[in-house]
Amino acid sequence: MPAYEPPYYAVVFTSVRTADQAGYGETAERMEELVKEVPGFLGMDHAQTPGGPSITVGYFRDVEAIEEWRAHVEHRAAQRRGRAEWYERYTLHVAKVERSHGFERSRGTERGGEVEPGGKVEPGGEVE
Repeated sequence: MPAYEPPYYAVVFTSVRTADQAGYGETAERMEELVKEVPGFLGMDHAQTPGGPSITVGYFRDVEAIEEWRAHVEHRAAQRRGRAEWYERYTLHVAKVERSHGFERSRGTERGGEVEPGGKVEPGGEVE
């Protein structure tokens, strides 16, 4: 989960899936392959509670990259199939990120530090 250099956009997709997930895994893998080809796509995080909510956050440099992904023909087909078969409900939020930082525990020590852009670790303190 890297901290990207702001400003950028986060597309947050939360969902609850149906019991029948036939074809979902293959389609999700294909979507991950395709979105990586979109200029301005920065990365993605995903988490799911078994039998409960799922959240996927896609990070994009700008609105144009989000629009390119939204309009992608295969992505549109996957969205239609998702509404018809895989999702009980979902929400989608698009947010502009103005500030971002991360934390990574230092290897070989008990003490962690904040990660500055470029990977430099500041022991024990917050980097803003």
